[in-house]
Amino acid sequence: MGKIVEIAGVNKIYGTNHVVRDLNLSIEEGEFLTLLGSSGCGKTTTLRMIAGFEEPTTGTIKVEGEQVEDKEAYERNVNTVFQSYALFPHKTIFDNIAYGLKMKKVPKDEIKTRVLEMMDMVQLNGFEKRYPSQLSGGQKQRVAIARALINRPKVLLLDEPLGALDLKLRKQMQLELKRLQKKLNITFIYVTHDQEEALTMSDRIAVMHDGVIDQLAKPTDIYEHPATKFVATFIGETNIYDGCITSIKDGVATMTLENGEVSVACPGDFSLLEYATISVRPEKMDFSVIPVQGFELKAQVKDYIYVGSVLKAIVTLPNGLELKIERLAGQELPPIGSICYPHWKVEDAVLIHNESHYIFEALDNIKLA
Repeated sequence: MGKIVEIAGVNKIYGTNHVVRDLNLSIEEGEFLTLLGSSGCGKTTTLRMIAGFEEPTTGTIKVEGEQVEDKEAYERNVNTVFQSYALFPHKTIFDNIAYGLKMKKVPKDEIKTRVLEMMDMVQLNGFEKRYPSQLSGGQKQRVAIARALINRPKVLLLDEPLGALDLKLRKQMQLELKRLQKKLNITFIYVTHDQEEALTMSDRIAVMHDGVIDQLAKPTDIYEHPATKFVATFIGETNIYDGCITSIKDGVATMTLENGEVSVACPGDFSLLEYATISVRPEKMDFSVIPVQGFELKAQVKDYIYVGSVLKAIVTLPNGLELKIERLAGQELPPIGSICYPHWKVEDAVLIHNESHYIFEALDNIKLA
């Protein structure tokens, strides 16, 4: 498989607002790539530049090796699916799906064959003569997807297409979209702010923040090995500790935090006395009624939250920081109000460079020597 979309040195500036900054991204043929981030991070602007609805201020965009910045949207071998569906209300479902083929003057027999094939693929058999007003939200979204796919684009761009659906239907559509993408082997570039959606569907995720890609990796790597503090906190739940590396021995660092010392596996690119951040997922955390070697954290059990098969323990450190610890329901646990000692396996915590050098002010008073 080769690279089907290549973005090189792309910037997008609106007046004084630098929305996308020096973006470089290569997308493989047949890949499901998700641009994930919060509102205003530049993900939709990036998608619109690929589609041709926005022009980059600087940089180049290639589709199938051909530069497309100077091409109109309809000249690019890409199609877009929007959250708003954008269906023609006065046309039947058949005519909505057939619209692109009619514009290309495809023979009527071929149009009929392809439309019916596509309706079968998106499970809308028998809906040919209905109108959009007679469909549910999920059915309308299937029509919008079928209308885009029938043109056989090399790249399908999807701008938060499931955002208007309820939770159950959204989860169902996630699986259907993934199935369609694999069956047709079309490159999907998908924009969402929903972390679970991105983790469920993607081959790779590009996490965007302030116009740049903080991390580009497989879903498992994004979740288990976040590259930045933003990625760690944006993807799922995590416990964050800021501190200073006060010793490194045999690949394990001792970190001095405001609440005491902890241990964490230390990659080779970290150095002594460096400010850093630790991320530990709630399911990787543990707590005991007696102190654990390598950990000086002392906390109080504040509450337990029952969420089906899992109990979420909320424990509070002396400075008021709350930690979340997940346990299986039915396990014997310290009572609410009791003292406990949070800890983890050193390899289950992720050490992250603290680029801002932000640290709890109390560390200024700690003698590192």
